[in-house]
Amino acid sequence: MLATIKKYTFHPVVPFDFQRDTIYEIDLTKNNADLEELNLSDTALFSEYVTEKIKETKAVCAVGGYLENRYIYRRSEHFQQSGEGRSIHLGIDIWAPAGTPVFAPLIGKVHSFQNNKGFGDYGPTIILEHQLEGKTFYTLYGHLNEECLEGLYEGKNIEAGVQIALFGDFPINGDWPPHLHFQVMTDMLGCKGDFPGVCEPSKKAEYAEICIDGAHMLGMK
Repeated sequence: MLATIKKYTFHPVVPFDFQRDTIYEIDLTKNNADLEELNLSDTALFSEYVTEKIKETKAVCAVGGYLENRYIYRRSEHFQQSGEGRSIHLGIDIWAPAGTPVFAPLIGKVHSFQNNKGFGDYGPTIILEHQLEGKTFYTLYGHLNEECLEGLYEGKNIEAGVQIALFGDFPINGDWPPHLHFQVMTDMLGCKGDFPGVCEPSKKAEYAEICIDGAHMLGMK
């Protein structure tokens, strides 16, 4: 599926040019010593940290990491509900102010949507279904504003470039610093309105087959 996607150019999902704008690549792994000094459970402090990093580098946004093994998930029990904690990030995060618009990258329809409430969860979430060359795949948008779910219904047609949401603010967005979680899936595994955005390290290879790199769709590559 990734090879098929790479043949196409998509409408920007966010109002940034990843080839020309200054982008801050944020490290949210244990290699970032700043995180050990930061109270990650205090969302206001966490948000201030991200905002300052963007300002310091004169960037338009921060971006972080497909298949990154993240330290930050220790902040929430949401990721520690089994013997092996979940820490492998399966999408790409774009950190920018609340209210940043989110657009559909290509024509599709609403697969499902849901407000995934809870500290550390997605908050308002939209999943779109698309087809290219007869192949079906899905894009997930998490940490949105609550109003974006109003008037949605499963099967609603979505045109490329249509604004579907805004970046939500905490605590509505799952209590995170404002950002968009963008993820591409080849199989929904029976899920609706939700899909794992983080997996256990032991399942990294398994989920990487389903949750493919969304960088090309975002215009990062």
